[in-house]
Amino acid sequence: MTKTLTSDELERALRAVGAERYHNRHPFHQLLHGGKLDRGQVQAWALNRYYYQRQIPIKDASLMARLQSAELRRAWRSRLVDHDGDGSAPGGIERWLKLAEGVGLDRAYVESTAGILPTTRFAVDAYVNFVRERSVLEAIASSLTEMFSPGIIAERVEGMLRGYPFITMDTLAYFKPRLSQAPRDADFALAYVKAEARTPEQQEAALGALRFKCDVLWSQLDGLYLAYVEPRLVAPGAFVPGRDGGSR
Repeated sequence: MTKTLTSDELERALRAVGAERYHNRHPFHQLLHGGKLDRGQVQAWALNRYYYQRQIPIKDASLMARLQSAELRRAWRSRLVDHDGDGSAPGGIERWLKLAEGVGLDRAYVESTAGILPTTRFAVDAYVNFVRERSVLEAIASSLTEMFSPGIIAERVEGMLRGYPFITMDTLAYFKPRLSQAPRDADFALAYVKAEARTPEQQEAALGALRFKCDVLWSQLDGLYLAYVEPRLVAPGAFVPGRDGGSR
């Protein structure tokens, strides 16, 4: 990038990254939302996605520790509450555990993360390390996949309720709060990036961070597809449907 984009041009460029790279285009995603997976494959998705959900507040706490103003820290703190809860109401991690139980997994097995794929662990840990080590601008820009999540959430809930008789609205309760939380968080992050990415180098760094985050999400689905759809190459020690972690 050799010229500075206007804030509107930068936003369009960021949204173009999502249109090209967001994981709603992945074959595993399309099978999941189309009701084409069996129960064990849905369990594998819920189990592996839990590790991502669990690490998100760790990622956010590491970023918040580097924010230099109380205003920014207060704004970012809401993400921790969303995922961890506030002690009086469950957060996203607890709701995801309920989802995992709802598709037939044992809670303790899910919490142990013993059965997750190596691809899942490497991808999620790479994201946590990226946020910890890169600039604040890049760390915040990497969260902008939330611009694209409301659409995928609506599609997921509708498709999974239609396609899987063992899934209910209670199973998918994780997603309802995200329909308001994700746009709120995305609006804040987008405003920050548009204000702080003032040079071609900073703007390219922000775009690169969003591409990286899309790659993290895509890689997780790659691992699930190769292990549980085709060619079913499950890594040693990873979850095997019908053998591991079933609660019923």
